[in-house]
This record gives sequence, C-alpha cells and structure tokens, in this order.
Amino acid sequence: MKKDFLRVFDLNQNEFTYLIKRALEFKANKDLHETLLSGKSIGMIFEKPSTRTRVSFEVAIYQLGAHPVYLSSKEIQLCRGEAIKDTALVLSRYLNCILIRSFYHKTIKEFAKWSTVPVINALSDEHHPCQAMADMMTIFEKKGKLEGIKIAYIGDGNNVAHSLIEASALTGVKIHIATPQGCEPSAEVIEKAKSFTEIKLFHDPVIAVENADVVYTDVWLSMGEEEHIEKKEKFKNFQVNVKLLKQAKLDAIVMHCLPARRGEEITNEIIDGPQSVVLDQAENRLHTEKAILEFLLAL
Repeated sequence: MKKDFLRVFDLNQNEFTYLIKRALEFKANKDLHETLLSGKSIGMIFEKPSTRTRVSFEVAIYQLGAHPVYLSSKEIQLCRGEAIKDTALVLSRYLNCILIRSFYHKTIKEFAKWSTVPVINALSDEHHPCQAMADMMTIFEKKGKLEGIKIAYIGDGNNVAHSLIEASALTGVKIHIATPQGCEPSAEVIEKAKSFTEIKLFHDPVIAVENADVVYTDVWLSMGEEEHIEKKEKFKNFQVNVKLLKQAKLDAIVMHCLPARRGEEITNEIIDGPQSVVLDQAENRLHTEKAILEFLLAL
C-alpha cells in the first residue's frame, strides 16, 4: 500500500524520529547511497516559484540514483483544465513518486487520492512538512536533543507554523507562538497537537521568546499576499532583532526557512550573526528529503 507525505502528521513518532536519524546518516556519508533509487523516476510538479525546494529535491533525487522530471504547471495539461484525477492516474503510470508544490493543499490531497504512487507535499498553503523535517534535524544537530527544547515562533500562523507545530508534537518539543491578533495558526492543527506537547499562543513576542532555545521566524506575508498592506502593518512589533533575541537563552539559535525579507521579520544583524543557523537549516533540506524519498520508495 502506497504512503503519502502531505503533512507531518502523516507520520507517527517512531517514523519521524527514524527519518531524522536517517537524514543525519545521509549527511555524514554523502557518497554511499547513489544507487538506492536506481532506475526510478520522480515527478516534480511546481505551481509556485522555488529555490531551496526545487534544487534540494532535484539534487537529492539525482544523488539517490533516480531521475527527476520537472513539470511546470504552466507546461502540462492541468493548466488547460485537465482533471486532477486524469493527470494523477496517467503520471502514476510513468513515475514512481510525485512531489507537488501547490497554491492549495486541497489540490495536493485530490492528487494523492487518485495517484497510485506516493505523493509528497513540497509546500501548500496549509502545510510545509519537508521544511519542518529539516528544522528538527537542525535543532537536533545544534542542541543534541529535541524533547524538552523550547521553540519561540514569531510571525504569521502559516503553513510553516502548522508543520512546525506538528513536528513539535511528534518530538516532544515545546512551542510558543507569537502572532498578531487574527493571524493565529489553524485551530485544527493546534487541537491535534496539544495533547502531545506544550503549545502556547501569545500576542506579545517578548513573552513568547523568554528562555527559548530556538527563535524561529518566517516572512510576514506568504506568496500571493504581497499586496496585503493592512496585514503587514500588524507585524511591525514582531521583528526578530537584537532587543528581542536578548529575551531568549544566551545560547539560543535563530532559524528562518527562507527566503527572508531582511529588515522586516528579521534584521541583517541577526540573520547574519553568530546565533543564526539558517544556512545549515537550508542545507538540511537536501538530507531530510533523501530520507523521505527512501522511506516512501525503498523501505
């Protein structure tokens, strides 16, 4: 029976922990897995622009011995109104796995419903599970553990926040979230996660960051929201800067999933500073995606 990875909660605790461990092994032994997926072809459907997701997946697929097939949504028949069902059923005859970066999570769910091969969510409006996997790998690398770690997430309650909440629930990480009024994460996500770990919501970032091991932020406006000036105004006191970071632990690390709007949600001084781990975080997308692909296709 095929398995999809559409949100973090598609995995259980043991599976998530295994994937972090496996990603660390891939990172430590970069030249020892070039034939794991030999002969397989992985489709990559992209509706939205991408830097890290596209490159990390394409390189991961290649380094595992498989063949990446890039499919811009503007160049396949979906753009002319072909039914998702028909596209999914046909591509399943050609490909061994399909990853989709889509504007709408419902599109990915519909595709996965009809696909007979595994489907991976490479980002949707509701979830970004591959990012959360790399985030937890990075925290483990820097802190030596996950359980009991406190993350302070400062910013919009968006897809990144949703996946970070679910990943925290599977690893015992405590997560404190600070958003402006009206920008909180999905109640459904919080409700599912809160029985597994400590989740607290704040509208004051200073309180959320107090004694944090990790300070995490993301852009205030997601792709497609750039013109929402009124929403952007709500975040003016939610910048990760020197003053705010002083409220966290002295050895706190700073994370950002990128791309960053420097000078908005985070200052240059912080993102380029000694506590920033954003480049390690970005690199770890490559290693966690190898683990995900192997898990769905080779185990």
